Amino acid sequence: MQYLFLITGALVLLSFWADRDKTVKALKITFKKFKKILPAFLAMLALVSIILFAVPDQVISHYLGSSNKFSGIILATFFGSITMMPGFIAFPLSGILLQKGVPYMVISAFTTTLMMVGVLTYPIEKEYFGHKVTLIRNGISLLIALIVALVIGIFFGEVL
Repeated sequence: MQYLFLITGALVLLSFWADRDKTVKALKITFKKFKKILPAFLAMLALVSIILFAVPDQVISHYLGSSNKFSGIILATFFGSITMMPGFIAFPLSGILLQKGVPYMVISAFTTTLMMVGVLTYPIEKEYFGHKVTLIRNGISLLIALIVALVIGIFFGEVL
């Protein structure tokens, strides 16, 4: 992780050296966007933290854990499809679920549907793409999420 910060810092310095005005302008845009997304990020982080604190580890392990992977995948797919989170929240949450004993295939179903299937975004998508295209896109995304979960399960030895 430290290497990424070092590489990013070096690239920003290189950019600054190449064109100071463009780099300063880009950094200003970046900070404006960061300030705009920060309240939503903090709210989502707080909500996820409260839920993970309120729900005992045993409940998470029972419903998403290794007792019945099929029901865990179905439940994770359902929750992933109806909620929406950006990757920078979804992946740390997946790490927390992994620490609580949730199998990789269940986590992959959750994370993939979380970012690809949009039940909450359906009204907006319908306005731009139409009802049929939105349903097809969500259906294909759901199918891909299930295939990814199966492949992850095979790869990590959780299936068969």
